[in-house]
Amino acid sequence: MRYLPLDSTDRALMLARVGVAHVDELFADIPADKRLSALIDIPRAKSEIEVERALASLATRNVAAGSVPFFLGAGAYRHHVPASVDHLIQRSEFLTSYTPYQPEIAQGTSQVLFEFQTQVAALTGMEIANASMYDGSTACGEAVLMAHRLTRRKKAVLSGGLHPQYADVVATLANMASDEVNRLPPDILASEDIAAAIDDRTSCVVVQTPDFFGNLRDLAPIKAAAQAKGALLIAVFTEAASLGLVRSPGEMGADIVVGEGQSIGNALNFGGPYVGLFATQLKYVRQMPGRLAGETIDAEGKRSFVLTLSTREQHIRREKATSNICTNSGLCALAFSIHMSLLGQTGLQRLAKVNHANAVQLADRLAGLKGVSVVNECFFNEFTIRTPRAAGELIEALAKKGIIGGLPVSRLLPEAGLDDLIVVANTEMNSDADRAAYAAILAECL
Repeated sequence: MRYLPLDSTDRALMLARVGVAHVDELFADIPADKRLSALIDIPRAKSEIEVERALASLATRNVAAGSVPFFLGAGAYRHHVPASVDHLIQRSEFLTSYTPYQPEIAQGTSQVLFEFQTQVAALTGMEIANASMYDGSTACGEAVLMAHRLTRRKKAVLSGGLHPQYADVVATLANMASDEVNRLPPDILASEDIAAAIDDRTSCVVVQTPDFFGNLRDLAPIKAAAQAKGALLIAVFTEAASLGLVRSPGEMGADIVVGEGQSIGNALNFGGPYVGLFATQLKYVRQMPGRLAGETIDAEGKRSFVLTLSTREQHIRREKATSNICTNSGLCALAFSIHMSLLGQTGLQRLAKVNHANAVQLADRLAGLKGVSVVNECFFNEFTIRTPRAAGELIEALAKKGIIGGLPVSRLLPEAGLDDLIVVANTEMNSDADRAAYAAILAECL
């Protein structure tokens, strides 16, 4: 084969060199139930036109987010992205550029990253931010590792309101490093006593606001409890638009702030790519993972930009690196930065207020249905409802009637016994007619 030139002898030599008898041993860390035991049941070969027809047929079974009323969130949100964002990021100097290793020929890219960092720091209320990471979940995992380095401890306490997939990423990294993770039970009402879980071995407490269930949380008391035990507070968000309205994590005392920036400038796009935001206090900068663009003065006294404090594995010995994430989401960060520049502070605040008002209207409509209740006392643009029927069944029934009604909590927390909960998001993209249709069809399905 043109791109697979190795034969069975070559593969046998490679396996012998790494000390395994069979290729399956290379995948031993992947749980057996997540691996395929046989080939997927699809034809082994078809012509190009037959493949196009088959894939087109499969595609018609999907319901596109923009084609029906859409209330799905839980970490990825449908927001309006101005056409100018996509137009600008497709300029060749942005679309085809790579990491600005040579600052003398990459001043534009370096400045973009610097401006992005400035925006993220201002948005989160922190002193410094990096040039982005893969996504919010990997940023969260890296924040925990950073806290371990700073405190020289190896235990993380994860709030029960942390997005389950973010918690899974932290647990996966901890397992590989033999670190300890105390993952608190799902906290629907934001009522957990997280301070009681902090002890003298705790490196960090990871708390999300708005949390997975939509609750807004006051981080100040948690910060005080963590500080009393010498631990750091890591604040997480999945909905960047919320920072246009709620108090920033920095104002509430967070030591490290991480989150997902997809809401600003980046469409849902079938699951990615997204952009991880990472900010911290200046005193911790040398342990911050990822790239950092800095401002300086060149030999002629002109303002210029460089990559600085490079402590990633590409620059120093791997065992001394602060991160093994090898790239930043540069184009997604640029889209974030362009959209944020177009919004400005006033525009972001207005966008956030519209999101909150829309969500309140929908919550009131749904709470008026027999057997349905909203579990949150306060929320931004996302909340959780309790239903008298299994949430998974309801979501499927709604979908058949042209409504994407949200996320059944049981889909991400199957063992938690929360089969009657749906996380519902309402952004500026939903109209009054959408909300009315959701309420009417949910009542019909019930």
